[in-house]
Amino acid sequence: MSNIKIGRMVVGTVQTNCYFLQNTDTNEVVVVDPGAKGERIYEEMTNRGYTIKAVLLTHGHFDHVMGVDGIRKAAGVKVYLGEEESKLIENADLNVSAMFGTPYTTKADILVKDGEELELAGIKMKVIHTPGHTAGGVCYYLEEEKILLCGDTLFAESVGRTDFPTSSASALVTAIREKLFALPDEVYVYPGHGPTTTIGHEKENNPFI
Repeated sequence: MSNIKIGRMVVGTVQTNCYFLQNTDTNEVVVVDPGAKGERIYEEMTNRGYTIKAVLLTHGHFDHVMGVDGIRKAAGVKVYLGEEESKLIENADLNVSAMFGTPYTTKADILVKDGEELELAGIKMKVIHTPGHTAGGVCYYLEEEKILLCGDTLFAESVGRTDFPTSSASALVTAIREKLFALPDEVYVYPGHGPTTTIGHEKENNPFI
């Protein structure tokens, strides 16, 4: 039986799914997409007896990153981001925080590339570059646990918006078809907003692909 569990907190004004991957042997966690209230996320993890070891970002939009600095300051951990996403997270116009009235920028500590294998808190995962919602967006795939953390690339019977800076509708559809739909049908999909789904369900029921 796997020693990895996944939990979720819904944060921010647009109800972003902030996930935490827990190694149950050590109670170490990796936080994914802390979209707001970094201090509150840190306090919640601490209250549960967890130790945050890293922060993963699927992309640089404000609603997925505004809790980064709070967690980084409190936990002293590194923040990981796709290698083509730096310019977006560091620009309030590109990450659309300025559009929503609260300009915010931050930086990643470590840039990851397509196909890279990571092991954080004893949790193994693969980086999958999925451009479309943003040019440098990535997903994180835990093969053994059949978990895909996909940010705003793929939703339950929907897909991410492609009307923001660096977006591309054609790139998004191609990434989903060629990379995500190549994964096993039983893989659980954990999107940036809304409910969990599976690759198999989306192959059969997603009207946008």
